[in-house]
Amino acid sequence: MAAQRRTLMQSHQSWTDDLPLCQMCGVGTAPNCVYSPDDKGTQSHPNEDGHLRFRGEDGCFLYGVFNGYDGSRVARFASQCLTAELLLGQLKSNHTDSDVRRILSQAFDVVEKSYFETIDDALAEKANLSNYVLPHNELSPQNQKVQERLKELEQEVSGGATAVVALILNNKLYIANVGTNRVLLCKSSSDGQNQVLQIGRPHNTDNEDELQRLTALGVDSARVRQAGQITGQSSTRRLGDYRVKFNYNEIDLLSAAKTKPIIAEPEIHGSQSLDSVTGFLLLMSEGLINALESAHGTEQANQEIVAMVAAELALQTSLEAVAQSVVERVKRLHHDVYVSGRQRATYCSRHEDMTLLIRTLNYPLADGVLTPTQGGRIYPVSVPYSNSQSTSKTSVTLSLVMPSQSTLTNGTNTASTLEEGTPTPGSQSPTATLQSTNTQTQSSSSSSGDGSLFRQRGSQAAQPDETGRVPPYVDFSQFYSLWGSDHCDGQSTQGGLGPQ
Repeated sequence: MAAQRRTLMQSHQSWTDDLPLCQMCGVGTAPNCVYSPDDKGTQSHPNEDGHLRFRGEDGCFLYGVFNGYDGSRVARFASQCLTAELLLGQLKSNHTDSDVRRILSQAFDVVEKSYFETIDDALAEKANLSNYVLPHNELSPQNQKVQERLKELEQEVSGGATAVVALILNNKLYIANVGTNRVLLCKSSSDGQNQVLQIGRPHNTDNEDELQRLTALGVDSARVRQAGQITGQSSTRRLGDYRVKFNYNEIDLLSAAKTKPIIAEPEIHGSQSLDSVTGFLLLMSEGLINALESAHGTEQANQEIVAMVAAELALQTSLEAVAQSVVERVKRLHHDVYVSGRQRATYCSRHEDMTLLIRTLNYPLADGVLTPTQGGRIYPVSVPYSNSQSTSKTSVTLSLVMPSQSTLTNGTNTASTLEEGTPTPGSQSPTATLQSTNTQTQSSSSSSGDGSLFRQRGSQAAQPDETGRVPPYVDFSQFYSLWGSDHCDGQSTQGGLGPQ
């Protein structure tokens, strides 16, 4: 079996090629980038992220995002092996929640063990050759060959990955997380209350529970927190990475551990019923999260990404286009902050690979007919956000145009129930971007999502004038005036910023 796994790892064949892809999700990606002083971006290594999005039998769906490092080997292996361990008959519709959680946990354990089986021969050869390495001053041809072979073996066995997996079975959601990726669930209830929930916390050096776990093993958690990284990564749970699994006693920060401190055990959340839920599920790699937080800070990252997704869902006609457009937005924001030279520019000199997976939940795409002023109901979205540096929470209210309430099955509109006064040109779709207000800084917002703050949009689109232009929704006169006073230093603004 180990030999078969090694053969598959070395080929381009996938264990899951015959499984059908889920058509109710889209994936967007972007490679890593390092900016040079002349503003030219270069890719420092091949893309190391991975993802999966499959539809199984009996209403079973499996999604995952994998953030690889030091190579894509572990991310690629995990995406294939996890699918094989979960969608080839292991999950049944009559399984209880405890059965599903057990199967998920076992699947991660099998992935970890199976991966190390694929590299055990290389690890053994590496350990054996290390005994023949001569001092550096003896540069004999034989010693050089040994050194070259050791480098090859190190590249073959090094690397790891963090993973977040979403499983939908019997229309119930389960999340299994190992590491530093992120999951957001945006849903609207029947009474108009909408929430965006971050499911779980990252397993990193800021996670108090993880630090307590390490302390119980004899590790100095204060040093770990101060260092911020363990062998170049902030994660305290990982797949693969033989250095922290087998040689942790040789790593200064981990040398006092009584047993293996960096683990691949998933933290499992669920089940959460998705019956009558309208919204979307987001799976994001660490690279995407870090790029956005580097550019705009950590406080608003969740609500910003939700706003971007909702805006693109109102514009795009395919989920693939939605996901890719959001990734491109984040990439552009990150780059713009770098070139601006502002305070946060120093944090934006590079970004890692970015992956975003969007799974809609009874949430139709834009039909290409409605305008931003036609139809839809604006609901408040209350977004709780927990900062790892503080126990306080920030509640942010977003106005989100949701589709009209109707019976939807597997993303298909089967019965239309439109509100009075709402136009009916085809199926209803989300048709507007989001407006974000932070309840800690603006008194007009509401942490409870007070519906009185949001109004029904007019049913008629704004009509173009004789020149074909639509009147602007926002008056930027004050902005132009302030910008001119700050930047023109008394010079004439004729021909400058603003409409002429």
